[in-house]
Amino acid sequence: MANILIIDDEKAIRKTLSEILGFEGYKIEEAADGEEGLKKFTEKTFDVVLCDIKMPKLDGIEFLEKVKTINSDVPIIMISGHGNIDTAVEAVKKGAFDFISKPPDLNRLLITLRNAVEKQNLVSETKVLKRKVSKVQQMVGESELIGKIKNTIEKVAPTDARILITGENGVGKELVARWIHEKSNRNTGPMVEVNCAAIPGELIESELFGHEKGSFTSAIKQRIGKFEQANGGTLFLDEIGDMSLNAQAKVLRALQEGKITRVGADKDISVDVRVIAATNKDLLKEVEDKNFRLDLYHRLGVIIIHVPSLNERRDDIPHLVHYFLELIATEYGQPKKAIDKNAIDALQQHNWTGNIRELRNVVERLIILSGKTITAEDVESFVLPKK
Repeated sequence: MANILIIDDEKAIRKTLSEILGFEGYKIEEAADGEEGLKKFTEKTFDVVLCDIKMPKLDGIEFLEKVKTINSDVPIIMISGHGNIDTAVEAVKKGAFDFISKPPDLNRLLITLRNAVEKQNLVSETKVLKRKVSKVQQMVGESELIGKIKNTIEKVAPTDARILITGENGVGKELVARWIHEKSNRNTGPMVEVNCAAIPGELIESELFGHEKGSFTSAIKQRIGKFEQANGGTLFLDEIGDMSLNAQAKVLRALQEGKITRVGADKDISVDVRVIAATNKDLLKEVEDKNFRLDLYHRLGVIIIHVPSLNERRDDIPHLVHYFLELIATEYGQPKKAIDKNAIDALQQHNWTGNIRELRNVVERLIILSGKTITAEDVESFVLPKK
C-alpha cells in the first residue's frame, strides 16, 4: 500500500484529494504548507508527494529543491491553479515527476500517481538487485580517520604491495581488503578469503597450499589450496595472528619466492598472488611472545592500515545509522524507518564494544521493535544495558 503526502494550503483541495485517493486504496498524510510538509517528509517515509506550488512559508518549488537533497528517489507531483508552461518546465527541470494543473483531471491524476508509484517500486527493486550483484559494500563515513583510509586505499590499491590491516573485531577490516582488491589491477581475478582462526592448526597448510591424494589419512583426493585458487588475484588472510608457526614459515617462503608446495608433493608450483593480511592482535607483542615470526611480519607489513574503532569515529555514527536503516529496509522490502535526532545522539554516546557489526545489529533491532519513528526512548529500551 503506497503512502502519499498531500501538501496544499487549501483545506478543501486536501480533503477532496484525500477522499479520492483513500478510496483508491492509498494511505494519505496531509500538510497545510511547505514547512509542515518538509517536516513530515523528514520524519516519515512516503512513496509519492503531491505538492501545490503557491503556498505560504515555503512554496512548492522551494519544497521540491529541499526534498531532492534529502531523498531524490521519491517522485514529487506538482499541482497548481496558477500553472503555465514556464512553471511546469521549471518544476520538471528541478526534478518533479510531473506537473498537473488545477482543478486536476481525475483520470490523469490517477494514472500519473500510479506511474509514480511504479517508478518508486522499480527504484527500490533496482537497489536490492544492485546490492545483491555488487561485490563490495560502501565504506560509509566522513570523519578524518576514514578519509585517511580511503586516501591510502586509492594510493596503494593499484600497486602489488602487501598490506597488513589492523583493528578490533567488527571494525570492517574485511571491507577495507575488498576495496583494495576492487580498486586494484587484479580486480578481474579472484579474491580468496581464509579465516586463519577458524581452521585447526593441523589443517591450515592443506587449506593454504593444497594436498595430494593419500598425503594423509583423510586425503582421499587431490585438493587445490587457497594460494592456487587466488592465482592472478588477491589472497586475504584474516586473523593471521592465529596461524601456526609451521604454516607461517611456508607462507613466508611463498611470499619470498612466489612458489608453494602441496602437502605430500615434491613439485613447486609458481603462484602470482597479492597477499592482504588482517589481525586484531598486536603482532609485535606476538613476536615478543614467540607466537609470530618477525620476518613474516615485515614481509606482510609493507603497508599497514589501521582501522579505527567505532568509539574513535563517533561523528560517523549518524551516516552509518542512516545507511543501515536504508540497507535493512531494502532487504526487508519495507520503507526506510525514520529516526529522530535524540535517538542519534543517544547512539553516539553508546560504548560500541562490537563496533560496526554491533551497530548494524542494533539498527536492525530498532527497526523491528520500534514504532514508525525510532526515538531516544527506543534506544534506552532496546539498546542500552539495564542498570
